[in-house]
Amino acid sequence: MSPESREKEQSVAALVAPDILDLLESEPSSIAAETEEMHPADLADVAELLPRELLPRFLTALPPARAANVLEYLQEEVRTALLEAMDPEQAGPLVARMTPDERADALDEMDEEVADEILEAIPAKERAETERLLQYEPDTAGGLMTTEFVSVPENQTVEEALAAVRAIARGGRREAMGTIYAVDARGQLRGVLSLRELLAAPEGARIADVAWTEVVTVLATADREQVAQLTSNYDLVAVPVVDADRRLLGVVTVDDVIDVIQEEQTEDVQKFGGLEALEEPYLDSSLWDLIKKRSPWLLVLFVGQMFTAAAMGYFQSEIDAATVLALFVPLVISSGGNSGSQATSLIIRALALQELGARDWFRVMGRELVLGLVLGGMLGVVGLLRVLAWQWMGLYPFGEHYVLLASTVGTTVLGVVLFGTLTGAMLPFALKRLGFDPASASAPLVATLVDVTGVVLYFTVALLLLRGTLL
Repeated sequence: MSPESREKEQSVAALVAPDILDLLESEPSSIAAETEEMHPADLADVAELLPRELLPRFLTALPPARAANVLEYLQEEVRTALLEAMDPEQAGPLVARMTPDERADALDEMDEEVADEILEAIPAKERAETERLLQYEPDTAGGLMTTEFVSVPENQTVEEALAAVRAIARGGRREAMGTIYAVDARGQLRGVLSLRELLAAPEGARIADVAWTEVVTVLATADREQVAQLTSNYDLVAVPVVDADRRLLGVVTVDDVIDVIQEEQTEDVQKFGGLEALEEPYLDSSLWDLIKKRSPWLLVLFVGQMFTAAAMGYFQSEIDAATVLALFVPLVISSGGNSGSQATSLIIRALALQELGARDWFRVMGRELVLGLVLGGMLGVVGLLRVLAWQWMGLYPFGEHYVLLASTVGTTVLGVVLFGTLTGAMLPFALKRLGFDPASASAPLVATLVDVTGVVLYFTVALLLLRGTLL
């Protein structure tokens, strides 16, 4: 959803919220009729604008199924605070009507003691279903899946399967009604077909004869990134989740995959900026959480910059002898940091999309070596010409050895860009090999590494080319 659309919806909610407040005070029984045309997501926006103490009254004024839908769209922290404030006997029936995956997520976010009390207030069937889902880690396929899918025995006829699907649809909501899964007597997944394919199948045919047998599946323990990758690669609207014996456990629907992609990209972007990923939206994160997430990397980078200062101090005598060298330090080190940031961003994204694997590091190094030489050569020539142009135009007199100074700048820029490019490209592979998230190879980290190297390389080249002249 675009920021403009979200802002428009929030402005509509702001207009509706005062009317809801009036109805809560004067005629709460009419709220259901007054809001029946609104989407549950819009109602959730309205609810988030109401005083927290009035949220239970607002939900109880809606039909139970409608209230459960609104719960699913509430922000996590609002929903958690609401359910924890409600009496378990009041919250239980609402939670029970949520989709299984949303129900498990809502309980997983709550205080464990309160969640157990609400679980006890849920009917036995839904409670057992929820407890099974809560056994899986939230960032796995099992933690994402819903058990609201449609499956039919593979030996059924098309007519029998259609009757069964129709009965399921009439019996209640199913989150993944568009896909039909064929299973054997042991619950093992044997095939898949769309509802359209079932409707178009020849009369009298068996499900096993019309279903696709090549089914893309994931294990319940698979990482959520793998689920997102499969959904993208095969254009799926739902990914079946199976156990080690290929028994069908549930499905991950595309709306949950979209949430996964958004969360993963948010984490990567935050890590690119040199901080740990936030668990809550920015405005919902406490100041202490922000400090904890931002301070570790700042400390690491600060210590890294100390090495840059140490390197500058080591060459202080050269700087004192030829202060003109200090003019080009920012130019040299920034060029290396920029090239490294480009390389690390490209490689991290390629690794995330599985365009590259761990074994591709040698090929990547070869390509980046060429790129580093070409890009470094281009920037080095520009740096060299800049020194010459300043001298010729009289903007800054560098003395009779200005050609050697220009050569020093150009050579150093070439070396620093080459080093930065190779470092930025190889660091994600190294972190992945060590078991860390490659996104941790953020631009600030690469820039810090290149800063130190750039200073050392710059003054080393200056000592070699300018000794006996400027120095």
